[in-house]
Amino acid sequence: MAKPNVDFQPTPNPNAGKFVVSQQVAPVGTSRSYYDADEAKDDPVARALMRLVGVRSVFMVDDFITVTKTPVADWDDLIPKVEDAIQEYL
Repeated sequence: MAKPNVDFQPTPNPNAGKFVVSQQVAPVGTSRSYYDADEAKDDPVARALMRLVGVRSVFMVDDFITVTKTPVADWDDLIPKVEDAIQEYL
């Protein structure tokens, strides 16, 4: 199966980034939020994202995932890791 396309979009919050995915990441009309690894344990994508150093939280709805990073994390380092995790586990 082909890996989904993932496109990063900055948000007004410099610590939050929107990752638009070429497929649904949550059932229509629902959303999921994770603030620690334990909350994400049953969701493969969220679990992979929460394991990344610098990720503070994950919000999933429709066809995008918003990742909030810690203030010291660098988007240049984090974006490719987030995109890889989404493509691998979605």
